[in-house]
Amino acid sequence: MEILFTPNALMAVITLTFLEIILGIDNIVFLSIVSGKLRAEDQPKARRIGLLLAMAFRIILLFGITWVLSLQDTILAIDWGFFEAHITGQSLIIFGGGLFLLYKSVTEIHHKLEGEEESEKGKASNKLSAAILQIALLNIVFSFDSILTAVGLVSMKVPAEGGVGYEGALIIMILAVVISIIIMMIFAGPVSRFVNEHPTIQILGLSFLILIGVMLIAEGSHLAHFRFGDDVEVGTIPKGYLYFSIFFSLFVEFLNLRMKKSKNAVKLHNSEIADKKLKDSDVTN
Repeated sequence: MEILFTPNALMAVITLTFLEIILGIDNIVFLSIVSGKLRAEDQPKARRIGLLLAMAFRIILLFGITWVLSLQDTILAIDWGFFEAHITGQSLIIFGGGLFLLYKSVTEIHHKLEGEEESEKGKASNKLSAAILQIALLNIVFSFDSILTAVGLVSMKVPAEGGVGYEGALIIMILAVVISIIIMMIFAGPVSRFVNEHPTIQILGLSFLILIGVMLIAEGSHLAHFRFGDDVEVGTIPKGYLYFSIFFSLFVEFLNLRMKKSKNAVKLHNSEIADKKLKDSDVTN
């Protein structure tokens, strides 16, 4: 336990907690959109259960980290000349999760824009159990990605070699997961209300999920070593680029919402010129 109170261990906990929160943004967005279709009294329950499932999956995977790492072994090799792949259990999970995220995001956008009416009993997707099932399935994928990233950051070397040891690393990662989930549970309610109150934020959130789905598909293909021809191999999409685009888009939308609430609306120079030309043409006519 003394190792956990060293500066390196404390820094690892803070770094991993921040990383878990960043990686959990897509989880919060998905939770907000799925729970937003439930009855008002069921929405907090769905968010709590979803985040508790995320924490449970991550902790279980941490205790079974040896099994998780074994999923990187090849289970099926394909060599058709023009296409080559070495499929692993990990690549199948991440690739399938990306496909599910794409399907769910596109169907949600279709539903919101087409304005399909629901029956009085509500569709199956609006039931609490169905929503929790969707959240659980996606949490499995997000948990794999989160845990593998955390394992890569924490040194499991023995303390004498500058690490914290296997048990120390395990405690650090579990502590970071628990703290990050508690923080996300505190802010999940306000974030969900904000997302559901603004249609443009909902569409942006669904667009972000499409981006994340594409990233997961690319990552799954990379882990499976998809190769086309002799020298064309599928690479990964750097998460930094993805999250930058997400935060920048949100910043632009916040500015739009701010301008909309302002009593004195900001008028662009081009719009003023266009209004003047329109008035002049009206006077001429």
